[in-house]
Formats: sequence, structure tokens, C-alpha cells
Amino acid sequence: MSRQLLRDPARLLFSGALGRSRAATAAGASARETSSSSSAAAGAETPGDEGKKNVVTERHGTIMTVGINRPEARNAVNQETAAMLLQAFTAFEDDTSLTVAVLHGIGGNFCAGYDLKELAHNPTSIKLEQDVTKGPGPMGPSRIKFSKPVIAAVSGYAVAGGLELSLLADLRVVEQSAIFGVFCRRFGVPLIDGGTVRLPRLIGLSRALDLILTGRPVAAQEAYEFGLANRIVPNGQALQCAIELAKQISAFPQQCMRGDRSSAYYSVFDATSFTEALQFEFDTGVQVISKESVPGAKKFSLGVGRGGKL
Repeated sequence: MSRQLLRDPARLLFSGALGRSRAATAAGASARETSSSSSAAAGAETPGDEGKKNVVTERHGTIMTVGINRPEARNAVNQETAAMLLQAFTAFEDDTSLTVAVLHGIGGNFCAGYDLKELAHNPTSIKLEQDVTKGPGPMGPSRIKFSKPVIAAVSGYAVAGGLELSLLADLRVVEQSAIFGVFCRRFGVPLIDGGTVRLPRLIGLSRALDLILTGRPVAAQEAYEFGLANRIVPNGQALQCAIELAKQISAFPQQCMRGDRSSAYYSVFDATSFTEALQFEFDTGVQVISKESVPGAKKFSLGVGRGGKL
């Protein structure tokens, strides 16, 4: 999205949780290391402590992985998990040293949606903010407008709210046995974490309605044909392949890449006309010419990067 939108105080779209998560982020930042095993956000645990937290974050150079860690519930998101996802992605967005985030599920599934058992037994536990500019979505970070790329590494089920979380990502790396679907259709649970907004834009209205109206399962190959999956990889390899993809993206000149990404999002979600979209593209792109394009052109003239090499 545009930098102007990202400067808006409502861009992270929550109030009290924002203060707490930023305070936690600041506390964690002083102790953060740059090795692949270091914690990327306050409150996160290292791999050896995965059983203690519902969300586990790790740092791999400039890449941050965010793992939903409720395998006993197919990584369904309850209120505690939603708050921790929000904190993790706030940390990612605010940390200028991080370039790409990878969201994944621990234990074989990406995310089975919102925890309906919590909803059934404690319906008052969900505090819904009607104004989407003032509070988080039920799944946590679903209303954030990211300024940096996010990749979803999808294994097993990515259904209902889990499908919506995967739509937060710019790209989805999907294992062969993965299943997408609006499974909440059968229980009368609506898509209120951006699913009806992002899915039609991503795969077209007709195909989106096929998923939204029927609630049917969609396997990896069909998801790829729809444009919902960007890569299909062998089972068990989604996370590693997503990290490798994140490293490739991180190797490019960042201001130019993020500007083009921002322009693409603006043209799809915010521009009211073709001319407005073109103007935004130009205004965004012209800012990087002296900073990255001219130095890049000099490298090219010396033979760097030819033949598709970085």
C-alpha cells in the first residue's frame, strides 16, 4: 500500500494492543541477534521452547518466520493466539532491519481457522471492534497494511480464517497435500478477516464465489490453477522453500521493490481510475531513480547482473 496510508496512525488498526506490543518489541529488540536461531519479537520463544507459546518467531538473517503453534487444534486461532500473531507482525512491520516475513503452521497444518470450541464455550471472549480502522481482526493481524513482503508457507489445512490469514501474504508456497477452503460455511461463521475482500481480487469473483458459496475443499493443484497458490512444493518443504524465496526477494534493491509492490496494491485496492494508478506508479517510482536506479545502471554497465544473475 502507499506510504501515505502506512503513515496513517490507524494503519495497524488496534489501540491498547498496539502500545503493549510495541513496548514488548522495543524490549526484545535490544536482545535480538542476527543469527537464524534468534528471537525476532518480544515474547517469542526459540525452537526448544515451542510448546510454551502459541506463536513462535525466529530470525534467519533479515527474514522473520512466524509459526502458529497449536498443532493439537490444527493451529486454530484463539484470542491468545490472535494477540500474539498481531504482536509478531507488528514487530516485523516496525523493524527496519527485517525484509520479509514467512507465516507458517507448526505440526503439519497451516491454520484451521478461528477456534470454534472457544467460540462455543465462551462466546463473550471475542471482543469485536466494529470500526475496522480502530481494532484488530478476530484472527489478529488481518487488517495490517504491510509495507514489506509476506509469504505464507502452507501445509495441511488452510481453511476458514486460516485461508484468510494466507491471503495476507503476497505469495503462497503450498505443499502438494495442502487443502484450502471456506469450511466455516457449514457452521454459519462469516469471513470477517478480509476473505471476501482479498479473495475476489486475487483469483477473480467467479472463482472466489465458487469457494465462498460452496465451502468445498480446494487441493493444491486447483489452487495453483486458480492463482491462489504461487508455488507447489513436496510435502514437508513449504517452510524451507518459502525462506529461500524470501532470501531471493531480500537480495534485490529494497526501495525499488517495495515501491513497485506498493503501486501494485494501490492499483488494485485504492485507485479510482487508470490515470490515478499511473500517477501513483510514477510518483512512487521516480523517488528511487537517483537512489537505486542510477547505481544499478552503473553496475549493469560494468557487466554485473547480466544473464539474470544478481
